[in-house]
Amino acid sequence: MLFIIKSAPDTPEGRRGVSLAKESGADVVLLQNGVYFANAKNAGQAFADEQKVYVIEEESRLRGLHAGKGRPGNIKGISYGEFVGLLENADKVQGTF
Repeated sequence: MLFIIKSAPDTPEGRRGVSLAKESGADVVLLQNGVYFANAKNAGQAFADEQKVYVIEEESRLRGLHAGKGRPGNIKGISYGEFVGLLENADKVQGTF
């Protein structure tokens, strides 16, 4: 399963999406304001170590975040093309807005 999280860490929707994704052990894609989860000071605790977490690099740059800076090791930057590939290969996709 693939979770898409677009809400910021300071919103109930964003925190709920991360919690649901962690509980289910699903892979996560962070986009729009959800990219702030990748650079949050507690990002390493927000996601399980075995979870694959992806952040759209273009979305990060648009918000002034630098690629890879301050991110835990389990969070990988991807392009929109790679995001589409993840969507195509996922058995289920859950959007949390």
